[in-house]
Amino acid sequence: MRTQDFHFDLPPHLIAQFPVAQRDASRLLHVNSPHTSLTDDHFTHLPSYLRAGDVLVFNDTRVIKARLFGQKTSGGQVELLIESLLGEHEALCFIRASHAPKPGSCLRIADVDIQIMGREHDLYHVRFDTRTSVLAVLEQHGQLPLPPYIERAPETEDEARYQTVYAQHPGAVAAPTAGLHFNEAMLDTLDQLGVIRVHLTLHVGAGTFQPVRVENLADHVMHSEHYLISNAAADAINLAREENRRIMAVGTTSLRALESAARNGRLQAGSGDTRLFITPGYQFQLVDRLLTNFHLPKSTLLMLVSAFAGTDAIRQAYAHAIARNYRFFSYGDAMLLERAPTI
Repeated sequence: MRTQDFHFDLPPHLIAQFPVAQRDASRLLHVNSPHTSLTDDHFTHLPSYLRAGDVLVFNDTRVIKARLFGQKTSGGQVELLIESLLGEHEALCFIRASHAPKPGSCLRIADVDIQIMGREHDLYHVRFDTRTSVLAVLEQHGQLPLPPYIERAPETEDEARYQTVYAQHPGAVAAPTAGLHFNEAMLDTLDQLGVIRVHLTLHVGAGTFQPVRVENLADHVMHSEHYLISNAAADAINLAREENRRIMAVGTTSLRALESAARNGRLQAGSGDTRLFITPGYQFQLVDRLLTNFHLPKSTLLMLVSAFAGTDAIRQAYAHAIARNYRFFSYGDAMLLERAPTI
């Protein structure tokens, strides 16, 4: 398939610049792929689509303050966007500067020295001063990395709202946005219904916002993202599969972690790095349903949901959403997708 097959025109006013007043106040579009039926609803009604024994899989990564501003030794201004952590003192990052820094050169963020170790395609390998950790520097000097389509500076409210209420493990530079709709009251309702909640961790990278720039999808290289799946999570999901209970991924990141760790229809516990690129034709192993937001044109996430629900169903759903003024992207509305039948 061609990248152009996943383009659509979106009126700019539909790109949500702020979250809704309450997390669960967003709209919900139910896309029933086998019949391409579309139902307009509200996220508060999500429990009506669930039943006891269903398993919901949440990504409990925590967004870090990944954007840093500093200077080169020459005095020139630089901006760093951490992509992934490589340990306590090292990271991969994007760097914006008037001239690309060379390996061996140094940058300074406040009173912290950062050395350029090398370059990996469009990412830089950097080492922070060993007197402190990358996370400590980010917490003290970093800025929340709102997506590029949110055309404003982060505000105090964003530090809470661009984070799920169940976030635990720091390492993401973008929020798993399908989870932003859940508040504690909704989670309590799911527990009372008998829905089983399972957590895994996938640290979302900045590459999630980058459009595919090659025309042939086979030529695209995904950025690596780290995931961790506990024994308890794997056991709960495998038991649900054996008992033919429904498994719903909350967000594309949860789905990618599950598919990356699946072997012959069973989920393997453990950690790893994934570059899994899901496009139409992919055979899903574990997930029956997907809760997700609306995604960018020509993005890997739009290709993933097209693979899950069917390309035609997603085209119809997006056209429907645009016509009815749904809010798009990270702070936007949600979709509940049923997996298309395997051909």
